[in-house]
Amino acid sequence: MEGTSTLSKKPQSRTAESHKRATASRDQLLNDIRSIRKSFPNAVITRDFYRQQGKFADKAISLYFPKFSDLVKEAGCDPKSTPSVEVAPTPPMPVADKLTLEREKLAAKQGDSKKLLDAALNKLQIYEAEREILLGLEDKSVQIYDIQPKMPTGTSEAVAFMIASDHHGEERVLSTDVAGLNEFNLDIYAQRNDTFFKGGQRLWDILRKDTHIKTLVLALLGDFMTGSIHEDSAESNLLPPSEAIWNAEEKLTSGIHFLLENTDVEELVIPCHSGNHARMTKKQRHTTEMGNSLEHYMYKHLQKHFASDPRVKFIISLGYHSYLTLFDKYTIRFHHGHNIKYGGGVGGITVPVNKAINEWNKAELYRNVSLDVFGHFHQYVNYGNFVCNGSLIGYNAYAISIKAAYERPQQAFFLVSKKFMSKTMSTPIFLTD
Repeated sequence: MEGTSTLSKKPQSRTAESHKRATASRDQLLNDIRSIRKSFPNAVITRDFYRQQGKFADKAISLYFPKFSDLVKEAGCDPKSTPSVEVAPTPPMPVADKLTLEREKLAAKQGDSKKLLDAALNKLQIYEAEREILLGLEDKSVQIYDIQPKMPTGTSEAVAFMIASDHHGEERVLSTDVAGLNEFNLDIYAQRNDTFFKGGQRLWDILRKDTHIKTLVLALLGDFMTGSIHEDSAESNLLPPSEAIWNAEEKLTSGIHFLLENTDVEELVIPCHSGNHARMTKKQRHTTEMGNSLEHYMYKHLQKHFASDPRVKFIISLGYHSYLTLFDKYTIRFHHGHNIKYGGGVGGITVPVNKAINEWNKAELYRNVSLDVFGHFHQYVNYGNFVCNGSLIGYNAYAISIKAAYERPQQAFFLVSKKFMSKTMSTPIFLTD
């Protein structure tokens, strides 16, 4: 039949599609179609026909033409305008070729089977080895050896720390203000203050049984009153500032007497820092902060009260920081904490605290500070290089307003070991049941 000889070429298999070029320009595609038209003037150029004769893969065509017919039409080779011709059927494969093809298929299957068999045998060997190990364990018995308990040597030495801050003694917290999570008034303040000193005394007794502890550090780090720096507090506080600071002094004086009478402490060191709430000015001062603080006055009065007891030593700070060095090596830096700026980040206070500590350490390389101790944030955090004290007042309306996490009223207690030159034990003193 005329024209059929041009189609007698053996069609390419569909797998050849993957070997065609996957990229082309629009002009290259159009020229390729037109070239096929010249070679096969009587053929209907369908997608399958193009896959056999064309240079480019379907992927290249789809970049420019939604349909294959769009490409043919734009190239001027629209099959609708071209008379269709009968394509000669592919001649049957000779028997010898069929036999060769079947042999090749069988050989391929046998090759895959051998791979699968080798992999299965390898797994079986692994399982057999594991089984032998397990069977061997059944025949063995656990050998128990004696671990001797550690006995106290009598030479271990440490210094104990009780941290007091953020009592806010005259502030009122109604249960209804905090969804029943807390309540605070003058009577509760007295109870929690007593619990703090009793808890510290109990920990002292427990820890000194195996460790030689002769020094107790009672750090008074400020905000023992709320004051009137905020208008809402001034309206709701249960005492005016002068009576509030006097009430706080009575509680601290009673607590210090309790420790002196109920422990065998040889030395009671009391670092003192003013907080940001006891100031007599509307805005926080820097240079004159202590001179405008009612707490600074209270510390001076406490120092005078205990002046006759040689065991008591006050360290009343005149600046933002004060320092205490233990065992001639381990230096602790005390402050209230209000000069650390915390914006409520996801990571909590850890990031801003460490940034502040890093900057202070750069400015004070000669001090070699080992530990920072502060309060202000109303949350107990025992970190490697700092201890942040909790609060005695506990959760209040202000905490809700700044979206602070709930924390039960607590104050910090920890030891510093002479042997390890490190904070070795840190625990909160819980102030409520």
